[in-house]
Amino acid sequence: MKFAYRFSNLLGTVYRCGNLNFTCDGNSLISPVGNRVTVFDLKNNKSDTLPLATRYNIKCVGLSPDGRLAIIVDEGGDALLVSLVCRSVLHHFHFKGAVHSVAFSPDGRKFVVTKGNGAQLYHAPGRRREFNAFVLDKTYFGPYDETTCIDWTDDSKCFVVGSKDMSTWVFGAERWDNLIYYALGGHRDAIVACFFEADSLDVYTLSQDGALCVWQCDTPPAGLRLKAPSGWRADLQRREGDEDEEDNEEEETAVRGKAAPAAEEQQGKVRYSRLAKYFFNKEGDFNNLTAAAYHKKVHLLVTGFASGMFHLHELPEFNLIHSLSISDQRVASVAINSSGDWIAFGCSGLGQLLVWEWQSESYVLKQQGHFNSMVSLAYSPDGQYIVTGGDDGKVKVWNTLSGFCFITFTEHSSGVTGVTFTATGYVIVTSSMDGTVRAFDLHRYRNFRTFTSPRPTQFSCVAVDTSGEVVAAGAQDSFEIFIWSMQTGRLLDVLSGHEGPISGLCFNPTKSVLASASWDRTVRLWDMADSWRTTETLALTSDALAVTFRPDGAELAVATLNSQITFWDPENAVQTGSIEGRHDLKSGRKELDKITAKHSAKGKAFTALCYSADGQSVLAGGRSKFVCIYHVREQILRKRFEISGNLSLDAMEEFLNRRKMTEFGNLALIDQDAAEEAGVAIPLPGVKKGDMSSRHFKPEIRVTSLRFSPTGRCWAATTTEGLLIYSLDARMLFDPFELDTSVTPARVRAALRQRDFTRAILMAFRLNERKLLQEALESVPWDEGEPWAWGGGGRGGRVPSRCQLAWLPPPSRGRQLLPAGPVRGEGAGVSGFVPGGVAPSGVLPRVGAEAAHGARAEAQGQGGDAAAGGSVPPEEHPAPLRRPLQAVRLEPL
Repeated sequence: MKFAYRFSNLLGTVYRCGNLNFTCDGNSLISPVGNRVTVFDLKNNKSDTLPLATRYNIKCVGLSPDGRLAIIVDEGGDALLVSLVCRSVLHHFHFKGAVHSVAFSPDGRKFVVTKGNGAQLYHAPGRRREFNAFVLDKTYFGPYDETTCIDWTDDSKCFVVGSKDMSTWVFGAERWDNLIYYALGGHRDAIVACFFEADSLDVYTLSQDGALCVWQCDTPPAGLRLKAPSGWRADLQRREGDEDEEDNEEEETAVRGKAAPAAEEQQGKVRYSRLAKYFFNKEGDFNNLTAAAYHKKVHLLVTGFASGMFHLHELPEFNLIHSLSISDQRVASVAINSSGDWIAFGCSGLGQLLVWEWQSESYVLKQQGHFNSMVSLAYSPDGQYIVTGGDDGKVKVWNTLSGFCFITFTEHSSGVTGVTFTATGYVIVTSSMDGTVRAFDLHRYRNFRTFTSPRPTQFSCVAVDTSGEVVAAGAQDSFEIFIWSMQTGRLLDVLSGHEGPISGLCFNPTKSVLASASWDRTVRLWDMADSWRTTETLALTSDALAVTFRPDGAELAVATLNSQITFWDPENAVQTGSIEGRHDLKSGRKELDKITAKHSAKGKAFTALCYSADGQSVLAGGRSKFVCIYHVREQILRKRFEISGNLSLDAMEEFLNRRKMTEFGNLALIDQDAAEEAGVAIPLPGVKKGDMSSRHFKPEIRVTSLRFSPTGRCWAATTTEGLLIYSLDARMLFDPFELDTSVTPARVRAALRQRDFTRAILMAFRLNERKLLQEALESVPWDEGEPWAWGGGGRGGRVPSRCQLAWLPPPSRGRQLLPAGPVRGEGAGVSGFVPGGVAPSGVLPRVGAEAAHGARAEAQGQGGDAAAGGSVPPEEHPAPLRRPLQAVRLEPL
């Protein structure tokens, strides 16, 4: 079994905090989710999480104008320069302070970050390799409080910065003579957003109290003048001018010299005047303004408020277009796509993400994660769906291919403790703390069965047999197991015998045996064929927390409170092995803990178990940031995965920062944002969740449930971060074909100049760059393009002297050889091609290689393993493919 699982996707959480961004084409939305970034493809209905993570929760994201680069900054001031093309980190940088916003200039050459009470202007990284990708150009000061927002002019000459001190500052990105900085007031609360008008220096400013000010500038962008150099810059230019001729020197001095004061006074400085001031909260029916976005071409202003409402206005007349309430929580972020048709809203309180098309008044995307942490999960038998249950009482079904939730069941009135699929895959059975067990139909999306107990009780777990006819649920307070019939909904039996809460239930996949684990340090086996009589009672050394059967039913695994995993033979009731996992959990120390992490690890244990598809390994997780895979027979640790490195969560580090330890206690105990003088209330021992009403809340990292997919190619875990999926199938794999340092675009073009078309095309295929391959194919003259052939001698095949292809490219690359578009003229080369190889109207390709590779191309198209592995060596080809001569001709119609 392979264990090279890698992070594949993050489900269950669509938005956490930070700002939203649309890509340049307007079809994809970039959303920060904790310390990760998820890209939602709205056109293809698919979501994908980038394989990178920051140290803390993401605070802001800046996207370059071409959409290739992104700057991701977390709460600690650490920044990542990310390539969205290759999905990798290019550079790390630390701003040495909290950053509130970041914005690229429209030309992509610079970017500005707001840090503290100032703004820093950096040179954006270019195509050339640099040791330091972020070069600080200038630092602008002026506001007295923290800066909050940024916006650029269309020509990248100036930018505007808003601050919490109720002022807005306009700065010049260059050394302008008539604009160094300009301060704008007129507000009574902190500035939330500020925008420039299109092709103008006019500014719109919005404050938190719902006020909009319109500022008009008396100077157009073309009226900005560069400041004459002075000091060492003037001396440098003077030395350069001394080398020129005398007449040119006099003319240079006249141009570059300091202008006369009279001319400067005549031209004057840039001035602003307030044209109008509008108020959103005239009637006082909603709270503060929290987010805003402005589309300059459409003149559309979108504002979000703390009450969950949003308004659409047309500027500068301030005409109301729409007013709608989308949530009960505050709107944390607003974004508009490039065309101005779609508007994205992010609500951090409930984790909602909405994309609304304002013209048709319809939702393009409407997703929401679990409000509280997810508790349980289950895979469907075909592996296409995942069902999750959370403490918020909701049951959500996720599509593993698209990453979206397509149905949410809200019938439970309390936390969901267990979910499972039936063998058919069309029925979901859930248990809840509200005293009900419900069955949901995925055909009609309704709750068609509700099972209850004679006496009200809280159910802690649920299980369904292989036939899907018997439903079992364990009680947490009455220590009983209830058995119902799926068809009739009647209670069949009540199993008694345990002396503690039921922690886990599991049916034997091959026999009619039910295994129940309890806190009374026993695991009982119940025979369904023998009137649910207890056949065996397995005595444990500690409280049982989880139980699961091997896929063949010949082995039983039990996780106990002393961090052990014991394996039992259910037929003979004999223990076959045990694994000590205390040292593999490596739990961290919470900020409110009075003991060290070494001592607190004694109370940590595995709470979730799952066998692999082949039954040789077991997956275990619990109150830790690690998920372990053990080999059952050898009883050793095969691999350990760190599910999160987010330091914004609690219990992530083994040692606390000594600088936070004072003589009065840990500084983490003091909530500076709380209004009460007493600070944060210390939680009682054994409490799993903190005070949710507190402003200062750090959830603890933990794994609540684990499941392998039916194929064994991936596994999923419900954690504090969300639903994490680890897979063996790499979505983007760099698979070079005979690529070495001698294959470069310069050598390809050199071979084309030398009319060595065969070598040029071969090197272009190896580089696999679309534009370069198109250039190589179009350079082949039409009279020399006809006799192309695959092959080599041996069977008398005709080998052309100019274009002999010495190897057979993979179908994914050879398919690009098909041209597209009509041939213009007799001397024209092969015209441009399109992905997928659409045949042109002016050229008839006869591709023998494509016919020979048809079977393998079809297998790759169906998602075979060859799709991720790349090309197949020639010796592994089937016998019909081992022909040395396979002609590929391009003939005119």
